[in-house]
Amino acid sequence: MMEPTRQLMIVGNTASIQNTLKQLSGYGWTIRYADNAQRAIELLNHDVFRVGLITIDSSTHAFPLEINNNSLLSLVQWVAIVKHSELCHVKTCDLIFSACYAYQVHPIDVRRVDTLLQSALAMASLHEGHPIPRLSCLDDEYQMVGESPVMQQLYRTIHKVAAANAPVLITGESGTGKELTARAIHTHSPRRHGPFNVVNCGALPSGLIQSELFGHEKGAFTGASQRKIGIIENSQGGTLFLDEIGDLPLNLQVNLLRFLENHRVLRVGGLQEIAVDVRVLAATHVNLEKAIDREQFREDLYHRLNVLQVKIPALKEHLEDIEALAHFFFQKFSAEKPSQVRGFSHECINVMKQHCWPGNIRELVNRVRRAMVMCEHRLITPADMGLERRHMLFRDIDTLKQVRDMAECEAIKAALIRNKHNVLRTARELGVSRVTLYRLLEKHCIDKTPGFDDGKRVFPAISAYAQPNSKW
Repeated sequence: MMEPTRQLMIVGNTASIQNTLKQLSGYGWTIRYADNAQRAIELLNHDVFRVGLITIDSSTHAFPLEINNNSLLSLVQWVAIVKHSELCHVKTCDLIFSACYAYQVHPIDVRRVDTLLQSALAMASLHEGHPIPRLSCLDDEYQMVGESPVMQQLYRTIHKVAAANAPVLITGESGTGKELTARAIHTHSPRRHGPFNVVNCGALPSGLIQSELFGHEKGAFTGASQRKIGIIENSQGGTLFLDEIGDLPLNLQVNLLRFLENHRVLRVGGLQEIAVDVRVLAATHVNLEKAIDREQFREDLYHRLNVLQVKIPALKEHLEDIEALAHFFFQKFSAEKPSQVRGFSHECINVMKQHCWPGNIRELVNRVRRAMVMCEHRLITPADMGLERRHMLFRDIDTLKQVRDMAECEAIKAALIRNKHNVLRTARELGVSRVTLYRLLEKHCIDKTPGFDDGKRVFPAISAYAQPNSKW
């Protein structure tokens, strides 16, 4: 691990101690000053600061910036400079406890401050060693995080599909992020400057679906007091996302099929078809092929929608993402948590990696958000997350042999994750030979990807993705 940069940000009114603080340059620190929060954020946007010194205003007993309310500022390990008399104020003590790594009282001992800063920098290096991997393949608005093989394949698929103009069928379990994927496809398509409209086919009343999709003319039916432009026509030049397409009634499937064939819509009560340039993306969590067998979905519509396909993996298929996802959502909802909550315990991370997550990322978001609000400790525990080991992974296991095999398989997977898929280190931790570990990998059908070959090549940190305000 590379040594983190020794750049130091000093924030607040330091006029009385500035000459003393300048001596830190002799200890190898590159110092930058920020008078206020805006300047501090500007510095962080243009350079890397892992540690900082911050002073407390003796008149208001407050920091010059709100650290806990800004995710960028909260990434810095802060050391507070405070007068001894200020420690008598409860507000000051709460601020230091919730936002700072350490504090130093006046008069300042430069050598001691340097020691505290070095310790804070070492703490920052732990976060450097386990960052949330962020991919630049998507805009910040639709953040996708990580580098796992399964997610990298998804990213590549998104880019390929986005460049085309054909209909796309997005499949995956509920809560995996199908709408997020649809937005990502639109964002990287030539239609990115056009509208992106969403229709939940399972949420519209059956009697209104045709009017909502295709629009209606004035007087077309009772209550139609004026012309209404349907959502398909309103998506002109952009993308229409039909969520839960499997819930669309059969009689409406015929009309949608006709639109996909000729790209024309006929408003309810209308006499003339209207040409519309719209790309259709559809998503479903049900198996449409089985729905066709049950005569609940038209086969011709299925083939019209399924020109291109994107399959979203369930969270249980890439459990390595759990830690990165948990930290991402912890940062996203940091404004809602009590000030003393600082992260997840090691046990909590391990238990999360063993949970089967039937609700996928939506379940993870809900559990993390609830735990952040209810936690009464510095670190979130499995109990705060509502996860207990007796609920982990063994719900559908019947025989003792199945339980043993499952436990062995999960122990190997967890050890691989801890050792970044280095086979040699994993074998040592498990107390078996490398040959035995390879045999066990084959026994449990754990994929021998290139990262497994000789203990020298290592998987990158596994992926996670999220979108602010997205519906999982």
